[in-house]
Amino acid sequence: MASITLSGNPVTTNGELPSVGSKAPDFSLVDNKLNDVNLKTYAGKKKILNIAVSLDTLICEKSAKKFNEYAASHDDTVMLVISADLPATQARFCKMVKLSNITTLSMMRSRKFAKDYGVLLTDGPLAGVTARAIVVLNEDDKVIYTQLVPEIAQEPDYASALQAL
Repeated sequence: MASITLSGNPVTTNGELPSVGSKAPDFSLVDNKLNDVNLKTYAGKKKILNIAVSLDTLICEKSAKKFNEYAASHDDTVMLVISADLPATQARFCKMVKLSNITTLSMMRSRKFAKDYGVLLTDGPLAGVTARAIVVLNEDDKVIYTQLVPEIAQEPDYASALQAL
């Protein structure tokens, strides 16, 4: 269990992020065509898991734009933006904000991803969705960088996440 804040107020997660050096937990998430996807879907690629509270927030939008920009020139890396938003909402958001280099994935069918990655908020006004976090995986799904953003209203450390690649 990790303690972070939301606008300065303490909130907790259900666990801890996977440790650097460990094999990433597999997941089953939903893409914007309502297909179930997992780590094997992106086999052989480096992955940035940009775990977002909701794409319909300013900070989540900023991080999606930042990783979209990076992905435009890095074909060996897939940028997965994961949230509880419905796939149609995620697709509409990407179209509206003109993001074409990221892949949005939804937890609409299960919160297992959030539980397995230790980012499920267990209390506070956002209980049931995720904390803001970054998990970077190499081509073999080994965790090479993590950040649980200590204040949900703050942006993640983009430079450290991208440098890990």
